[in-house]
Amino acid sequence: MKVIIFDLDDTLYDELTFVKSGFMKVSKFLYDEYRLYQKETYEFMINRLKQDRKNIFDDLLLQNKIYSKNLVKSCISIYRTHKPNIKLESEVIYSLKRLKNYSKYILTDGNKIVQNNKIRSLGLKNYMNGIILTSNYGLKNAKPSPYCFLKICKLENIEPKNALYIGDNPHKDFVGIKPLGFKTIRILQGQYKILKLSKKYEADFFINSLKEITPKLLSEI
Repeated sequence: MKVIIFDLDDTLYDELTFVKSGFMKVSKFLYDEYRLYQKETYEFMINRLKQDRKNIFDDLLLQNKIYSKNLVKSCISIYRTHKPNIKLESEVIYSLKRLKNYSKYILTDGNKIVQNNKIRSLGLKNYMNGIILTSNYGLKNAKPSPYCFLKICKLENIEPKNALYIGDNPHKDFVGIKPLGFKTIRILQGQYKILKLSKKYEADFFINSLKEITPKLLSEI
């Protein structure tokens, strides 16, 4: 194995920590502007998140009788552009350092401002040879498209069989690249950790933690 490609959210860090950080910023904004109690608005968003992620800010503002489309947009902007209070876990740092002899990349979907803020706050540029945000190449080239994966292969002058991708979402992380020969590992973390899909969508191997990715394991894949 010559190149290791990592997903970002729920692979290199717990995405819920970013969500909580964003909710805290929105709660502070609503207190500063409307004197809504931070603890109550924060807890509302956390509890609402357990149902689904759609329209959380809409529901929060409706609950407090201050709803407007512009205020929803303000909450979304604060959430997306805030500097998140997140960090890499020690075992992730250890794992990345242990793989220092491999070329390492991040390949992630999502809003480019949001993802860049996460990457900066986590200090991930210190560990990576490159970072690919699929949003820079158009929606059609987001996962499961193999476009950005093949871009990394071209940069590294390797065949797909010499690249390993580690991700968490079986809906889109592996199905587009497995037919091309990429090796794939699914880390059982985050919101998809108990989800099981058909073989077509699943990775070749499964792990519970990045500390399981050792040079010995990579030599056997």
